[in-house]
Amino acid sequence: MKKPSPPRARGAKLDSILDAALTSFAEQGFNGASMRTIAGSAGTSLSNLYNYFPSKDDLLVAVLKDANDELLSRLADRLAGAGAGPTERLRAAVQAYVEFSTDHRLASIVAMSEFRYLEGENRQDVVESRDSTERIFVDLVTEGVQDESFRTAHPREAARAILLLCATVPTWYQPDGGLTPDALAAQQADFALALVRSTEC
Repeated sequence: MKKPSPPRARGAKLDSILDAALTSFAEQGFNGASMRTIAGSAGTSLSNLYNYFPSKDDLLVAVLKDANDELLSRLADRLAGAGAGPTERLRAAVQAYVEFSTDHRLASIVAMSEFRYLEGENRQDVVESRDSTERIFVDLVTEGVQDESFRTAHPREAARAILLLCATVPTWYQPDGGLTPDALAAQQADFALALVRSTEC
């Protein structure tokens, strides 16, 4: 039986636990992080932590799904205010994702590096959550191909390349490197649009 995800409307204690877990997974990795250390960082007892999450796997799932829920919320908000055309909408989506990646650097890095440790239902839970994000980008690129705004012959693969572009920003971006977060988001959106406008991709 699937274990329910923590609700979005939640108390300060759960927030503290998820924040502590995120930091621990980012700094020590999934294998190096311990439930005892996470409990201590969150200011709670180990037994109380287990009341929230029966295992470290469950805690990683919650951290990853929480981050993806925030990303989906940002995408929905940005797309609601975007224009009707595929170009404007894809630009808005890429900018929203890149901004999320820079605002939530640790969550983005953990999502890339620690997901591999999940198995079975826990892995499937996160895959289903990520699929929701992928569908948004695949649909945006497909719509652009259908109305001939985009020229790629491979909309699904192009969308996945764009997702990878957005997700990996925290691995190299330095805020003090001369490129502001807004300029970075605009730049990456230009790269994404160049990809889908190419007949060679």
